[in-house]
Parts: sequence; structure tokens; C-alpha cells
Amino acid sequence: MDTATLLSLIGTSLATFFAMCNPIANTPIFIGMTTGDDPATKKAVARRAVIVAFAIAVVMAAFGKVIGELFGIGLPAFKIGAGYLVFFIGYHMVSGQGHGAQKASEGDIKNSLEQELNKAVSPLGIPILAGGGVISSAIVFSATDGFEGLIAVIVGFGIIMLVTYYMFLSGDTIEKKLGQSGINALTRIMGLILLTIGVQIFLGGLDGAFNAYLPTISATLSGSGS
Repeated sequence: MDTATLLSLIGTSLATFFAMCNPIANTPIFIGMTTGDDPATKKAVARRAVIVAFAIAVVMAAFGKVIGELFGIGLPAFKIGAGYLVFFIGYHMVSGQGHGAQKASEGDIKNSLEQELNKAVSPLGIPILAGGGVISSAIVFSATDGFEGLIAVIVGFGIIMLVTYYMFLSGDTIEKKLGQSGINALTRIMGLILLTIGVQIFLGGLDGAFNAYLPTISATLSGSGS
């Protein structure tokens, strides 16, 4: 295992998942969903949410490629789809519309408040923490770089979930210090990073698709021309 490559992958993983999950921006959602809960309940909800999100990301990173092959989905398609989704999330964050693919609807939040035992799983665990962007990116990491990519997902996303857990527990203090304007500014910065990562993933998918299909198309055209 190449240590330099692995460290680079972990760094990319950290940047990607931090921008997607944006623990600071998600902390007010957690605060709103646990309003009125005692400290012990808040801690239990936060712990279960990050564990569920982590488990989903790791399972999809480990078996996503196999699932794709089962349905005839190639790696270039995964990359193009993931790149578009990540770009879309980043664009909405930069434009101040929130990261829609990761955010629960008001109906989800309302229902979850009525079901205290389940709110850590949905919508907190999924789709707020482990939404479509996180899942597709986790698949791309492991499908592109194999075991090293899987390790990068485990370490990178694991660190982000630990950060998220402690920020959830410190939510009231963080919100008071940053204020809404500070949270909005951080959200836009994370959105810009996410947007550029999405473009990079998308271009990688296009490159893979061209390399995979252009020779076949050229051979077919040459055969029909002769």
C-alpha cells in the first residue's frame, strides 16, 4: 500500500465529506429536532445518527461497485452521476439555497419529532448526514482506488462523523458564537469546494466513458464504412 497515495486519498475524502456534511450548517437542524430533549437524550440521538450515517457510507463503499455491476452500471456512469449530484449540491450551497440533496423536508422533520426513537435514523442519519452525494462519492472512492479508497472513506468519513457528533453536542454554544451570518458564510465556502470537486469527478467520468466507448464506436464506423 502506497502511504503517500493513501494520505492523499484521505485528504480528499476529508475535504469532500466535510463539504457535503458541513457539520456546522447541520448543527441548527439537530438543535431544532432535539428542542426540549434532556442532555442524555440529545447525546443518544447524536450518537445513533452518526453511527447510522457511517455504517451506510462504509457499506455502500464496500459493496456499491458490486451492486452497480449487478445492474450493469459501469464506473464511468457512477462518476458522471456522482459528479453531477455533488456539483448540484455545491451549487445550491453557494447560491444560498441549502444543500437540497442532503436536507430533510419539513414533513420529515415534523414526523421525526413525533417519533423520538427513530429521528436519529431518519432524517438525521439519512438523508441529512448520509445523503445521495455522500453515498455516491463513497462508491466512487472505493471503485476507483480499491482497498485504499475504502480505507480513505472509513477514515475520512469517520473523522467527519466524530466532528459532527461533538458539534451536535456543542450546538447551542456554536450557534451563539457564529451567528446565522457566520453559518451562512461557511456554508457558501463549503459549497464552492464541493462544486469544484463535483466538476473533477464528472470530468473523470467523461474521460472514462470516452476511453471505454470511443474505440468501439470508431471500430463500428470503420466496419460499416468498409
